[in-house]
Amino acid sequence: MPGAPVTTDSPAAPRAGARTRVLLITGDLIGVRMAGPAIRVWNFADQLADTCNVRIVSWAKIERTSDRFGLHFVHETDDAAMQVHERWADVIVVQGIALRIFPCVAATDRIVVADLYDPFHLEQLEQNKHMPPVEWEEEVSKAVSLLNEQLERADTMICASERQQTLWLGALSALGRVNPLTYTADPTFDAFVRVVPFGLPEDEPVQTRHALKGTVPGIGADDKVLIWGGGIYEWFDPVTLVEAMALVVDDHPDVKLFFMSARHFNPDVPEMKVLGDTIAAADAHGLTDRNVFFNDTWVDYEDRVNFLLDSDIGVSTHPIHLETRFSFRTRILDYLWARLPIITTDGDSFADLVRANRLGAVVPAGDAQALADAIVSVLYDPEVIAAAATGLDRVRTEFTWERAVAPLREFCEDPKAAPDRAAGRRAAGSASERFARILAMPKGRRRDAALFVYYLRTGGISRVTDRLGHRRRRQRRP
Repeated sequence: MPGAPVTTDSPAAPRAGARTRVLLITGDLIGVRMAGPAIRVWNFADQLADTCNVRIVSWAKIERTSDRFGLHFVHETDDAAMQVHERWADVIVVQGIALRIFPCVAATDRIVVADLYDPFHLEQLEQNKHMPPVEWEEEVSKAVSLLNEQLERADTMICASERQQTLWLGALSALGRVNPLTYTADPTFDAFVRVVPFGLPEDEPVQTRHALKGTVPGIGADDKVLIWGGGIYEWFDPVTLVEAMALVVDDHPDVKLFFMSARHFNPDVPEMKVLGDTIAAADAHGLTDRNVFFNDTWVDYEDRVNFLLDSDIGVSTHPIHLETRFSFRTRILDYLWARLPIITTDGDSFADLVRANRLGAVVPAGDAQALADAIVSVLYDPEVIAAAATGLDRVRTEFTWERAVAPLREFCEDPKAAPDRAAGRRAAGSASERFARILAMPKGRRRDAALFVYYLRTGGISRVTDRLGHRRRRQRRP
């Protein structure tokens, strides 16, 4: 039954001798359809199970089974049930809000690994920019608070790229965790913040059906298909891609664009404004269901290969902003796995990879004409196609899950507390951190009193008055 506890641990990996017991906690659904955090946890478990005893705990649903590791559902309010797993573990790997919702995990004396592959505070800058300024600021502050909580507590951190490693080292420095104790242990800090990117399967992709060509009404068996291999989120720029398609299709009506997952399967993930903007752009050019197609359902994880191998180009476009600089677009790895030439916007680490290895084309942000030219070139220029094929064969082997997870596996096989935590040092707090912790309190008089004191101390009576006025205006909204 979906959501019911699955309590079988791997018979192939019983507790024996010095095998480390690793607990992976996620708030995402583990099932036929999975988003990035769940895909990452699942593959971590699969790779670690060869040398460690592993459990996954989700406070969403468990709809899959494995004979290599345990799978358990724990309700987000059931700290006692989570404590059973916390006591079992030697190492706990956390994502997102796990420390905030499970007090036993926040207070654990076990070794903690913080998985920081998603700098979601930067996503909040984009996702919530249409909110009133005060609410926008509060959402970003909450995200920063959640991340700082992990940075303060973790014995080691993992991230997706060297760019992200630099980001998190800066944050750790501000919190006082770049200190003589951690420096003495590792002057490079490469073991303190380990690069553990997303990976791709080692097995060759095998197509079992035509998911697009000759199947989707409007996409012919011989058409050229560009695939957008994931969700449509505020930090992307699919509108410019649609504008580019409008420039391409007059001369190349056989070119089709397919958005693989227009809407998220998780109802807790809000539909973002950019989705409506993208559909409106396609409608305005008369491209919807003619040259541009939106898949309203989330593709099953194991079925995505049939969409990828029915495509000719993998595409990812975005504006230039802070999230871009530190992003790690996991959909690009699916393109590598399927050997799809890649067209992407400049500004992130994958753009550097595509450019250096001639995997397709890198275009300026927001330039529909340059993007249209790139689409035509990558689809029809034999030299570009051949160079991409050679580069993809070479590069894809660098991103297998086995290679990606190796730094985490190394730590879990010989886990150690961070030297500053072992010495009893605590990270430094800040006014913004205190504010974010107050926002996370249950609404009521105690929270109101804490907010009153905070506003009075940081802005005086004028700020208290401003905030009271803002609250009254919010309460009067229909």
